[in-house]
Amino acid sequence: MHSRQQEIAAALKVCAPFNRVESVQAEIERRIRFIQNCLRESGMKTLVLGISGGVDSTTAGMLAQRAVQGMRDAGEGDDYRFIAVRLPYQVQHDEHEAQLAIETIQPDECHTVNIGAAVKSVAAATEALEGLSAQMRDFVLGNTKARMRMVAQYTIANAHRGLVIGTDHAAEAVMGFFTKFGDGACDLTPLAGLVKGQVRELAAVLGAPEQLVHKVPTADLEELFPGKPDEAAHGVSYREIDDFLQGRPVSEEAARIIIETYDKTAHKRQLPKEP
Repeated sequence: MHSRQQEIAAALKVCAPFNRVESVQAEIERRIRFIQNCLRESGMKTLVLGISGGVDSTTAGMLAQRAVQGMRDAGEGDDYRFIAVRLPYQVQHDEHEAQLAIETIQPDECHTVNIGAAVKSVAAATEALEGLSAQMRDFVLGNTKARMRMVAQYTIANAHRGLVIGTDHAAEAVMGFFTKFGDGACDLTPLAGLVKGQVRELAAVLGAPEQLVHKVPTADLEELFPGKPDEAAHGVSYREIDDFLQGRPVSEEAARIIIETYDKTAHKRQLPKEP
């Protein structure tokens, strides 16, 4: 079973462990250049990213703001902008941490789109939800929330000649822990290949507050289980996922869960199939 560690890590282009702070800084600079090149190659002028208050969106936001600021400072154009977007569903229970993330990133602009009314309208008009158990209905609408957030981000990006940033990284990708055409839909993923611990390392070096760097990760999509930790959904810890992806020993049970989940969610990492 463990023989698949190398295969999966290669498929997800997992980044090697950092051995010193200079390595983290070099990786930050490499990913900032990647974001800048994405803008240059696309001809777009704006980056758009939803900010939840977690370490992933905080890190991606800090990279994005530095990318556009660097382009402006280099004289490439004063019209390069980063727009951070708050996308609460009615009232977000950890709104204070989302606001702390915004304060930390200091984006050029911050927009808020409350998706509550839109999700409720879709739910009210969808007959397929009728007859579902309360738990299943909650799960389905959790994915609808993720997709509605991406609709809002692309609406803003379209209005500002922009690209939408995704926050997926290797530790989420291996578990298929994203919504198809929701948070999985984006134009660039500057955290790709990093494991969760490395995202935290980047955040710390970038200057994010400890409160956000070490915040318990949660997708927070289900109303019946508000603030449900990612690890409760995974069945394994991020430490175990990181160890697996970086070739370190893990228990047989952890390896089994990760490999089975990776195989089961393969469709989420593929482009639409063609005949």
